[in-house]
Amino acid sequence: MSARTPITRKDIDRLAVPAIISGIAEPVISLVDTAFVGRLGTADLAAVGIASSFFLLVVWVLAQTRSAVLAVVARYYGEGRVEGIAGLVPIAIWMNFGLGFLFFALTNAFAEPIFRAYNADGEILAKAVEYYHIRSYGHPIVLATFALTGAFRGIQNLSWGMWISIVGALVNGVLNPLLIFGYGPVEGMGIAGSAWASLAAQVVMFGIAVWILQTRTPFSIIPSGWRHPELKGLWLLSSNLFARTIALNICYYLGNRYATGYGEAYIGAHSIAMQIWLFSAFFIDGYAAAGSVLVGRLNGERNWRDLYRVSWQVVRMSVTIGGALAVIYLLGYNHIGSLFTSDEHVLTLFASVFWMVVLTQPINAVAFAFDGIYKGLGNGKILRNVLLISTFLFFVPVAWGTDALDWKLFAVWSAFLTWMVARGLLLALHFEKHHAPAGQTSPA
Repeated sequence: MSARTPITRKDIDRLAVPAIISGIAEPVISLVDTAFVGRLGTADLAAVGIASSFFLLVVWVLAQTRSAVLAVVARYYGEGRVEGIAGLVPIAIWMNFGLGFLFFALTNAFAEPIFRAYNADGEILAKAVEYYHIRSYGHPIVLATFALTGAFRGIQNLSWGMWISIVGALVNGVLNPLLIFGYGPVEGMGIAGSAWASLAAQVVMFGIAVWILQTRTPFSIIPSGWRHPELKGLWLLSSNLFARTIALNICYYLGNRYATGYGEAYIGAHSIAMQIWLFSAFFIDGYAAAGSVLVGRLNGERNWRDLYRVSWQVVRMSVTIGGALAVIYLLGYNHIGSLFTSDEHVLTLFASVFWMVVLTQPINAVAFAFDGIYKGLGNGKILRNVLLISTFLFFVPVAWGTDALDWKLFAVWSAFLTWMVARGLLLALHFEKHHAPAGQTSPA
């Protein structure tokens, strides 16, 4: 596409659709785990809910280098000099692998105290630790894969990530029931089988990503050196996004901790709601990913007017997707919970708060879209500050105050709802103030 060719809705869709499919790979794997494991019992459901949520949240914290790699590669792509960034990509991949290995070692060794901090004990604690001890081997693999797909996105190709994710989801879907329940000569392993299925899917995805990198891109998995002019900027952006995601994890941790403290059925219901919320977040994030890619390119082209127009177009599309998800969830309101468990108490608790998960969908879309836009701009400082403000001035006070009122799960989800409203509003106001061309107002 020429730098002078206006970006259309079709161009955004071309990037967003594969981004949606690739983005939901990890949450789909966790959803499949949750659905199959829920057949084993409420304790198993609660354990996988806690452990898989923690796994995803650690990945979210550490995978921010993917956004940093995307921003840098897309800017160079917009400037027409991709060859200048070739040396940075393998450094970022191995940096992610090393970071993932470090967190694997730490969290695997301290899994029991970590999940005790979630208020887990007894059978739930034992099962959560068993599941996580296996699943945590995936940290370095997943993070290296994220760095690879970040480079793919930077050169405006999101379809490779889509096919990688489809294959991974299929591998997990086939292995999950086989390893959990057993079949023929394969002996069922229960909750451990679910973790092994997820790990196998992640290994396959990584292998495919490396093959694509070596055969279809100007990049290589083998570093030509360990220095690059953009490395310091990559670290700075990654560290800002890292700090931002630590604040994000505080919210998820508190939500799980409060829910676990209310009892086994409560954490079971919250685990289902959170898995659906996370799936929706990654799904909606497809247009945010398209926004990152295009805004990064337009930033490299110095095309500020199109950057503003495309950004608001991405926001509108994201809200449409969020609204569509909300409608789907409403239509299946009385049936979705039964896909995960048959425990009537858990289903009743889930149904009592699921409407709040539904309500957050279009609200989440605004925040996620602007997250993507600011990642494309390489402005991690604003994302960090907004998350810190939203977390400590909105989520924490609301969660603490409503818990004191004994709202239980309503306390947790009221805090999430308030948090997302604050995130979206603060980012939208900042974007309008600093990125609207003179004399132009939001087309939203």
